[in-house]
Amino acid sequence: MENFIYYNPTKLVFGRGQLENLDNLMPEGVKRVLITYGGGSVKRNGIFANVQKKLNDLGYEVLEFGGIEPNPRLSTVNKGAQFCKDNEIDFLLAVGGGSVIDCTKTIAAASKYDGDAWDLVTKKVQPEDALPLGTVLTLAATGSEMNAGAVITNWETNEKYGWGSPHLYPQFSILNPVHTYSVPMDQTVYGIVDMMSHIFEQYFHQPTNSPVQDRMCEGVLRTIIETAPKLINNLDSYEYRETIMYAGTIALNGMLQMGYRGDWASHNIEHAVSAVYDIPHAGGLAIIFPNWMKHNLDVQPERFKQMATRVFGVNPEGKTDREVGLEGIERLSQFWTALGAPSRLADYDIDDSKLDLMVDRAMKNGPFGNFNKLQDNDVKQILTMSL
Repeated sequence: MENFIYYNPTKLVFGRGQLENLDNLMPEGVKRVLITYGGGSVKRNGIFANVQKKLNDLGYEVLEFGGIEPNPRLSTVNKGAQFCKDNEIDFLLAVGGGSVIDCTKTIAAASKYDGDAWDLVTKKVQPEDALPLGTVLTLAATGSEMNAGAVITNWETNEKYGWGSPHLYPQFSILNPVHTYSVPMDQTVYGIVDMMSHIFEQYFHQPTNSPVQDRMCEGVLRTIIETAPKLINNLDSYEYRETIMYAGTIALNGMLQMGYRGDWASHNIEHAVSAVYDIPHAGGLAIIFPNWMKHNLDVQPERFKQMATRVFGVNPEGKTDREVGLEGIERLSQFWTALGAPSRLADYDIDDSKLDLMVDRAMKNGPFGNFNKLQDNDVKQILTMSL
């Protein structure tokens, strides 16, 4: 295990009716609040109106900024930052899922920067400040509600990168599982794949002596695997929505990654794919991650064996570590497919015509991956396996 410092300043406010605590959560001195949201589902299901009314009742002047895309665009970030500057916004409240929160975080930083937000995303410039923000989560998936990271797409250049800063932590996040009742089946499945992928990214690491972290990862994964099929068959279950919502937050709030760095290569490859084809992020992960696992199986076959036996209950008797690991990978693929996730890039009508472009975008910043450093030929092999 490596030395580490853990810090997370986000106040998590979890459960039914927690919107009522908004008056205790808003910082002092705020006058103008900008509610950010996506395609409009929060208006159709009434969540936006409830948030707006609560803020108005508390005496805040409320403005709105909608239309944030599932893969949030740089152009939207710049537009939102200018809106904040023009309207002297004091506080941002993201009402939505991970994409809305990621975009809002980047708007918060870009609002305090005079240049293009892409300078921040590409880490050319480090933000010195950001507007304060909070979130009202409506989709269990990314964990962005309790971390300092964001992912932004530059559609003009077909680039998509994750970035982060301590200034991006939400001051608070309100998580009411009831707010996820209206999330449709496909988005529910994508959320499950996304949070599991986050845990797997952290699970595959190089430092030794991580038994506590391993068991934590395995426990959350097993809970998701046990709960997900039940939720798919009962989308209005508070109990199942509650479990999955909490799992999504734990998966990426830093708790599971104390003492080591996860791999994150699968995310980098998927970002390259969705930057070119604009597919759902978790759909891409469902396809790419098992193939990343197969490609790296021989790096630490004992690690894959541990995952297979502890998470998927594979019987190791009479089998090599590699055989047990491969069976675990197959069970993961089967699990995601059974939920309704895609298994091939062909499911999104993606062929090899832009394979080299995707490899180029993935390799933009050189070799990557902390479990096993990937070169361009590795990325090409994984993408080819995924077609």
